[in-house]
Amino acid sequence: MIRLASQDRDAVLKHIYGICGISLDSSKDYLVEGRLGPLVEEHGCPNYGDLILRARADARGVLNRKIIDAITTNETLFFRDATPFDLLRHKIIPELIDARSRGALRPTLRIWSAACSTGQELYSIAMLLKDLLKDTDKYNLKLLGTDISDQAVAQASEGTFGPIEIERGLDETTRRRFFEPHPKGWKIRDEIRAMASFRRLNLFEDFSGLGKFDVIFCRNVAIYFNDSDRQSLFNRLGKSLDRDASLVIGSMETLNGICPQFESKRHLRSVYYRLKTA
Repeated sequence: MIRLASQDRDAVLKHIYGICGISLDSSKDYLVEGRLGPLVEEHGCPNYGDLILRARADARGVLNRKIIDAITTNETLFFRDATPFDLLRHKIIPELIDARSRGALRPTLRIWSAACSTGQELYSIAMLLKDLLKDTDKYNLKLLGTDISDQAVAQASEGTFGPIEIERGLDETTRRRFFEPHPKGWKIRDEIRAMASFRRLNLFEDFSGLGKFDVIFCRNVAIYFNDSDRQSLFNRLGKSLDRDASLVIGSMETLNGICPQFESKRHLRSVYYRLKTA
């Protein structure tokens, strides 16, 4: 595989940052080579700098989308880390249902997975809601998944997963209840697929048009951003939270000292955030 030359590094890293906000340094050369190396070879480029020149010259943005698909981390699995889903099941959703049911014939719940990758997180939330609420038709559920990767969003929308993807995070009972066999492996059942919608979104772009949400999952995304961009993202996510809404971030992330408008809440082993009340 072609190595990333030192004279090309700055141009490559600046381009990656410019198209998806991921901030890398020289310690991540191995990641750039592992992710973009196949593209360098596919396009017959003599080096990584040439790949970037071609991407900049591509008016249709096709190569940039390939770079984004390759460089963004799509490591995910169903019910990843478990504790955020326990938090949803035992704390956040019951409280929201209680609050939104007052005077409403069909309570509305809006949940956003802000970096949904190939859909496992949002489908896990959908399965949890189906199990918890039983008759979901009694509720106006709006589940949205967004991701910067076209490739990831396409797979999420299709709802098909290979055997390895299915085996990671799902026991056999859950798999048979919510999935059906498919030539590619397994496909999420229509009743669960219909609960969710997916679209491409760069979190660096304005997303205020999405409206307000009762729960936002944005886990393990900002760890790839610099401090300024991380603060900007969570400030804007805060403006997308409805009353009594909750923000769930990664277990190794914190908003303390970054966004003073949030206060941390704890339930059992889980930490989540809500906007401070006046």
